Amino acid sequence: MKKLIIAAGTGFLGQVLVNHFKDKFEEIIILTRGSSKIKGNIRHIKWNAKTFSGWEKELENADVLINLAGKSVDCRYTEENKKEILDSRLESTNILNLAIQQCENPPKHWLNSSTATIYRHSLDKEMGEENGEIGNDFSMNVAKSWEKTFFEMQTPHTKKTALRTSIVLGKNGGAYLPLKNLTKVGFGGRQGKGNQFISWIHEKDFARAVAFIIEKELTGVLNIVSPQPIRNTLFMKALRKSLGVPTGIPISEKLLKFGARMIGTETELVLKSRNVIPKRLTENGFIFEFGVLRDALDSL
Repeated sequence: MKKLIIAAGTGFLGQVLVNHFKDKFEEIIILTRGSSKIKGNIRHIKWNAKTFSGWEKELENADVLINLAGKSVDCRYTEENKKEILDSRLESTNILNLAIQQCENPPKHWLNSSTATIYRHSLDKEMGEENGEIGNDFSMNVAKSWEKTFFEMQTPHTKKTALRTSIVLGKNGGAYLPLKNLTKVGFGGRQGKGNQFISWIHEKDFARAVAFIIEKELTGVLNIVSPQPIRNTLFMKALRKSLGVPTGIPISEKLLKFGARMIGTETELVLKSRNVIPKRLTENGFIFEFGVLRDALDSL
């Protein structure tokens, strides 16, 4: 294919996708708040994710648009941060909808970030796309509003897919690095009760799943997670084994809340049970390279 656009493509997931697709597209355009620059077949174009400023012309004749824009949820949920988390997702999605509507030759396929956090805390039920139960709290309501903004505006010549992604394990970002560091200094035991599920995916499978969705032209919502959600206790045990750390001190919920306040984040990121499965991916024939957690951890 010729032209790929990645909105907010300079972060961890954006770079995972750039590295995967750099030899598969003739041209990759990254929409960024940073400065405009060109390196090989990759062009960085400045945008603010809110208004038109010339970047919108780049959408013409694009094969694929991937939008990753949104303030990180790794912060305290103050009213100011909650507003920015919501606004950054809705504004970027809305302005891309408007830009596509103005195109003479709009992108053929638009993949927009969403989150597996849209499903309720679940210790009892695996959440597929069709039977997953969507809850009602700040994070879930953000996800619902995000997907509503994405899908409600009609783009008849552009296919749309929402990527309900959970924890992506990668060498250069995401959840793996802080968990590895915590484990190495001895705090690699269970977090909270340890019975909460973790839905995860290796960075390579994340990129491969995105490529698979593009190739198969899958639309609607898809869970971008590995086939095997795993309890927190077992996840941390596998991580300790992978790192050669024999024991790990468990961290109680009370201590987690104190620590989260100290480092400016929320305990939801580790205490919510994300029991999510990639039903549509597997039904359509996607084969995971890292479907087993130990293999994923060892590769990192």
